[in-house]
Amino acid sequence: MTNSRRRFISSISMLAASSAMPLHAFNFGKSERLKVTLVGTGVRGTSFWGKRLVDQYSDILEFVGLCDINPGRLAYAKEYIGAKCPTFTDFEKMVNKTKPDLVIVTTKDSTHHEYIIKGLEMGCDVLTEKPLTTDESKCQAILEAERKSDKKLIVGFNYRWSPYATKVKELLMNNAIGKLVSVDFHWYLNTYHGASYFRRWHGEMESGGSLWVHKSTHHFDLLNWWIDSEPSEVFAYGDLEFYGKNGPFRGDKCRTCKHKPDCKFHWDITQDERMMNLYANHEEHDGYIRDNCLFRNDIDIYDKMSAQVKYANNTVLNYSLTTYSPYEGWRMGINGTEGRIEAWQDIPYFKNESIDEAEKHAKEMAQTGKDELTYEPVILHKLWNKHETIQVGLEKSGHGGGDKRLHDKIFKSPETQDEYGRTAGVRDGAMSILIGIGARKSIELGKPIKIGDLTDLEPKVSRT
Repeated sequence: MTNSRRRFISSISMLAASSAMPLHAFNFGKSERLKVTLVGTGVRGTSFWGKRLVDQYSDILEFVGLCDINPGRLAYAKEYIGAKCPTFTDFEKMVNKTKPDLVIVTTKDSTHHEYIIKGLEMGCDVLTEKPLTTDESKCQAILEAERKSDKKLIVGFNYRWSPYATKVKELLMNNAIGKLVSVDFHWYLNTYHGASYFRRWHGEMESGGSLWVHKSTHHFDLLNWWIDSEPSEVFAYGDLEFYGKNGPFRGDKCRTCKHKPDCKFHWDITQDERMMNLYANHEEHDGYIRDNCLFRNDIDIYDKMSAQVKYANNTVLNYSLTTYSPYEGWRMGINGTEGRIEAWQDIPYFKNESIDEAEKHAKEMAQTGKDELTYEPVILHKLWNKHETIQVGLEKSGHGGGDKRLHDKIFKSPETQDEYGRTAGVRDGAMSILIGIGARKSIELGKPIKIGDLTDLEPKVSRT
């Protein structure tokens, strides 16, 4: 491995860990591309961390190995990504043979820790998809593995990099509303995207740790970053009242279900060529059914969730996640001693819009094509003054423009100082999932959960 490649990933990793270090400029020749491997070739792995990197950054990096437990999916993934590298069903064999600079982990959530830890132990820097992992024991093991290693772990939080989220951060950094007092944050998953979680492996606690972890990790990370403190205590409510056993009927996979004519949630996977090639055509290898029944009895996660979180700086958060809303979007109010910030995204009533939710989700997740620039308001309302409307330009694809900005930071300009501190390291990943893990425990035990009791991390009053 060249010294320049070592410095490249070391620089971004140190930034992720909020460590002070000299910044260097990197000028890569074609012979000095970053050597990358990917484990987990599902939708997210093949698109955001696969094809997009090949299409946009081939002058900087090259894939030297792809790994998945499903050989059929793996073969298709290599073709889809456009990678010219060997494929493996054995992770250790891949790392030993290819000797990568960076391992990207995009497997099922419950297995993230296996590949993160092994990658660090085998001398690689690691970049993992969110969430970091699914429970506190696995989290502690990751923390210890990184400490023992001379390598670093980056967590791929893309929402921080959206211009809209950054504008909120900028206002808070500039003390626009004084000392933070409380935050109200509510996320609404629609009956297309929300339902899809219950159709997939995410609907089983053992695999995804519940949406408290898989989905809410995005939201909790944003909130930790905005509030600039770490959570100290959480109390939560949750239940399964709509999906799973509550459904009017249940069947096998949607393709063969006798209830097709009567089920409003019926999803025809055969109309999606990529989904067929990634999953349905290769079920015999691992038994995973992508168009499973979202009313099956195996579902054991919550579909309604509400929590109150206290931060080490005494800010209080009121949070909720709805999984079967008629639209997908979010609303937030941040209260301070000198005013209030209100922010929201994708609330159709505010623009008198009628939007196809499936189409909107596809556009949001898109990694290719021309960006559609739009403007969304942030409201700043200082005490004793009229409110101010701040229009923020952002793209409607790639998580509000966050995806490409995250990639550019990691792979193109790791040496560039980021005044907003948007790169996320292992501690950020841990603090985001520990709120969700604590929320789960709070529901089970009926009492508040101290975040500091879950791992050896003691919550900080200030992140910076």
